[in-house]
Amino acid sequence: MADLTPTHISWQPSVNAANHHTNRYANTELTVRRGQAFNITLYFNRPRQNGESLGFVTEIGPSPSESHRTRAAFNLSEGGGSGWSAAQGPSDSGSMNFTITSPANAVIGRYNLTLRVTSGNKIFSRYLGQFVLLFNPWCPGDDVYMSNENERQEYVLNENGIIFVGNARYIEARGWYYGQFQDLLNICLTMLDLSLYYRQDPAMDVSRRGDPKYVGRVISSMINGNDNDNGVLLGKWQGSFHSHENPSRWDGSVVILKKWRQDNYRPVQYGQCWVFAGVMCTVLRCLGIPTRLVSNFNSAHDVDRNLSIDKYYDSSGRSLNISKDSTWDYHVWNESWFIRPDLGRSYSGWQVLDATPQEQSRGIFQCGPASVLAIKEGEVDLDYDTLFVYSEVNADCNRWIVYNDGTKKRVYCDTEIIGRSISTKAVGSNGRVDVTANYKYPEGSSEERRVYKKALAKILGTSVTEGRTDSPEGRPSETMRNPGIAGKFKLAEPPVFGKDINLILVLSNLSSDRKSVRVDMSASTILYTRRAVAEILKAATSVELGPKQGKQIRVKIPYTHYGRYLTTDKRIQVTALCEVMRTHGLRLLVEKTIILEDTNIIIKIPRRVVVNKAVSLEISYANPLPEPVSRCVLLVTLMNQQVKINLARLAPRERSKIYFEFTPRRAGPLQLQVDFSCDKFSHVKGFVTIAVAPA
Repeated sequence: MADLTPTHISWQPSVNAANHHTNRYANTELTVRRGQAFNITLYFNRPRQNGESLGFVTEIGPSPSESHRTRAAFNLSEGGGSGWSAAQGPSDSGSMNFTITSPANAVIGRYNLTLRVTSGNKIFSRYLGQFVLLFNPWCPGDDVYMSNENERQEYVLNENGIIFVGNARYIEARGWYYGQFQDLLNICLTMLDLSLYYRQDPAMDVSRRGDPKYVGRVISSMINGNDNDNGVLLGKWQGSFHSHENPSRWDGSVVILKKWRQDNYRPVQYGQCWVFAGVMCTVLRCLGIPTRLVSNFNSAHDVDRNLSIDKYYDSSGRSLNISKDSTWDYHVWNESWFIRPDLGRSYSGWQVLDATPQEQSRGIFQCGPASVLAIKEGEVDLDYDTLFVYSEVNADCNRWIVYNDGTKKRVYCDTEIIGRSISTKAVGSNGRVDVTANYKYPEGSSEERRVYKKALAKILGTSVTEGRTDSPEGRPSETMRNPGIAGKFKLAEPPVFGKDINLILVLSNLSSDRKSVRVDMSASTILYTRRAVAEILKAATSVELGPKQGKQIRVKIPYTHYGRYLTTDKRIQVTALCEVMRTHGLRLLVEKTIILEDTNIIIKIPRRVVVNKAVSLEISYANPLPEPVSRCVLLVTLMNQQVKINLARLAPRERSKIYFEFTPRRAGPLQLQVDFSCDKFSHVKGFVTIAVAPA
């Protein structure tokens, strides 16, 4: 009699994909989630005889072994130590139905499945094919289990995202298309195999892929290309982007990841923080780890790790780039949801992962996972990179004046400015949710200072009762006394790109003594990282303040002064150094960062949009400048499809519009993004989320 041999396999793709929430993946091979049963049907050359027993073997990685949990052999209706099991369902004479269940902590990735037939003393195997196993947020036994279905829909299945940018006083929403189901799964799995971790020990690396904190850390190292590891993106924050892509050009992850593959896994040029975060969110959601983007406003980069950000100015108030520390207007990272048995269950939940290459962690540009709760409680000695993230949200900020002889005086220490309006997208809507309270206690509270001192004590190895007053170099320095005046910049009107900027410096005498004040003002165009690009204003004046008196100084920055020096960040920083005369140099430093408002792109959609029916949108765009613009281009992006539309030149202050027609092919939310550029400015953004109704 011929050996019992399978002639055909049905992976039952429709049923399995629906049960495992994988029906939107574009790849054709079976894709299922761990800890949950899936079904297959095998067709044989003849009926199975008594005495013939069946079993299965699953293998993954280059050197599968049971000791590494990358190989499992299991017979029907027998649960082995591996956690894999199989059972036979109702069958007929020509075929057999089987249910195979993986353990909830199984290694994720692409498996080989083999049938093992035992007949008497004879054992032979038949290779059946491959399937992909992912993390399973629907499985209570999985480390990434998330109990709320609305949150699973948002953080695992939603392909449309919102990134919050701007600054703490002017927060803007930017659309981002994650597209985790758009034929990216093979790219994401290849990414794991290209990592330095895999190169160092392939068998051990694969065996650890059942652990979401390990996978998240590996992915954070692979999204950037700073370690010569075939990473996805190179970062660039200043200089020219000619012959490569300006980071502001990107609207989603799909085109970046596909370009990376098409270029034989050479890093795509260029990205900045929100691009790194958007791409990492795509990869982690694709692999099944619940993930979201988080924007931290006034985000610190504490290079010397003393929980203090030091900013220097010369005696006329001009910013000096002599500190390695920095404060960005905003920084975007990821949070992923999983348990932390290595730290204790109380530190489970949201974990910070950051792919932007700022600092090396254990010799590699990677960051996290850092427990959000550990950050809030100042447990800066816990894995991974908790100290770095704690500094980003809760460092103190020192401002120093550097005199010509090298002497430094600290103008003030701000304990509340870092880590403002920490934001993420709301579940089920495009709204903004403030999650600052997840990261720290209220600024100014005794709890916040207690945690800060605890964190600093862990760094210094001693108890801390007061904040540090030494200079960053460790030499004693003089902290400047209160000058007895207060000041702030106010905008006389909203700052609009293309128009003059009108500011008011309001100075107030807080004392009963008359004061003469010299004011040195400067303004520079800056990047969102607050690095200066070009100085556009320098002026000095004096003002007399009577007892308890306030006065206003008007400041005008014409468009002709700033227009040619702006970057796509459209930011200007204004500084006033106010010296109270005859007080041995008492000074007040006043700063303001201005984000120029773009003329809005307006997208008008019909009241009802139905799947498989053509729809026409009205898109209007404008030239906000007092001069004509040419080489106008509109990029319209739907999912991963982009249309480039060349437009006529625009006269000064002119607004125009086009009509754009498309046919949606799937019901549900659909994000449409618009990007307008011309010869004088680039990458003015607009987006809208369209609710596509079923037919």
